[in-house]
Amino acid sequence: MRSSQIIRTTGETDVRISLDIDGKGTFDIDTGCGFLNHMMELFARHGRFDLSIKCKGDSHVDDHHTAEDIGISLGQAFKEALADKKGIRRYGNMTLPMDETLILCALDISGRAYLNFDVSIPAQKVGSFDTELVKEFMTAFSREMGLTLHFKMLAGENSHHIIEAVFKALARALAQAAAIDPEYADEIPSTKGVL
Repeated sequence: MRSSQIIRTTGETDVRISLDIDGKGTFDIDTGCGFLNHMMELFARHGRFDLSIKCKGDSHVDDHHTAEDIGISLGQAFKEALADKKGIRRYGNMTLPMDETLILCALDISGRAYLNFDVSIPAQKVGSFDTELVKEFMTAFSREMGLTLHFKMLAGENSHHIIEAVFKALARALAQAAAIDPEYADEIPSTKGVL
């Protein structure tokens, strides 16, 4: 089973994550931030990852540490669950529409962290959530997982739709890349022999 459990405790947050990559999309999410809960729930459902996230953070300050530390912990959870990455398809992409919004996500489970976030979110907040934290989350997630991750906004006006499309596209592309290719189930998908 490709699963993991991560506990990360700092002076700012206490994050506990349980992940099963080969799940059904079930979730139990309590980040302390309603909008981030929504994003993590749809991420689990669209990626068909079984995901539990519990976070107690310093939300009396703001949601920055919560978003960043969940990104860190979730990246670590995927890295641990994928282990040596044997048999994975490695690459994934999704062009995802949501009403007026169109988001492209392309990624490579390469072991090399890189984020290109070409997404313009017009509003500074969605509810109480600072929209700049989407990029902070993705930076932490890609760095800790060792993921090459590209987002390109092709269309969009509504900030909620844009962010939701980003997370859904990530989930779909990541599920594609993490899937086992039965023709190469015993191989590392790299000429180097390691990812």
